Amino acid sequence: MEDTVTDFLDEKRKEIAGRLGELKPLVDEYHRLEAAAGALAGVGGSAVRKVRAAATPGKKGPGRPRGSAAKSATATKPSKAGRPAKRRAGRRKGSGTRAAEALALVKGQPGITIPELASKMGIKQNYLYRVLPGLEKEKKVNKQGRGWHARG
Repeated sequence: MEDTVTDFLDEKRKEIAGRLGELKPLVDEYHRLEAAAGALAGVGGSAVRKVRAAATPGKKGPGRPRGSAAKSATATKPSKAGRPAKRRAGRRKGSGTRAAEALALVKGQPGITIPELASKMGIKQNYLYRVLPGLEKEKKVNKQGRGWHARG
């Protein structure tokens, strides 16, 4: 009985050693590709980030660390020399065509809600939750309840 156990263990050791020998080149290639993806991460391109994200599941991509200051706080803070700090690149200012379209719809249908506007414009509601308060600051519309009304 002891011989069969020893033979079984020897056979399993050989199988494991053989399989390890087969997998080692693949593991080495994986590590080389992972290092290459890491080196290319700073170069740019979304494909590199996707490859890197797939290679390291559970890790998030580049971005602002937790607890760091907000963009607006650093953009308006004056530097030590008394000059305004350089403004960081943020969201690009649009041409206002969506705002103009929203304003025209509000003028045509006073009391229209954001979900109704989004449906008529064929866009998502969250965009309008940013556009309409901007129009309100410009005193072009005002909000009454859930509906929006044109001014003047």
